[in-house]
Amino acid sequence: QVQLVESGGGLVQTGGSLNISCTMSGNLFSIYDMGWFRQAPGKQRELVAHISAGTNYADAVKGRFTISRDNVKNTVYLHMKTLRPEDTAVYYCKADRFGISYWGKGTLVTVSS
Repeated sequence: QVQLVESGGGLVQTGGSLNISCTMSGNLFSIYDMGWFRQAPGKQRELVAHISAGTNYADAVKGRFTISRDNVKNTVYLHMKTLRPEDTAVYYCKADRFGISYWGKGTLVTVSS
């Protein structure tokens, strides 16, 4: 059974940086497509960044966020810099393969103005 656990969220000031991570239990992490999504209060969940053969980003975070993965540690990371109050959200990790998706429970990132 695949389980995803996010960590690293917290409170940061505008313009600051924060790194969050998501670790997968089980085997075969390297074959999963991994993504970071976020959901702000009162808004729909949206894609932030995705990594498979390559990487892609939402326009709102291009140039500020970087997604990476460590297949030895079964972990995907989201490096966030130049944070803005509008980046405040619960950030979720998602794994996809074989037509099945798995979600973590999320980690809260709050950017104070």
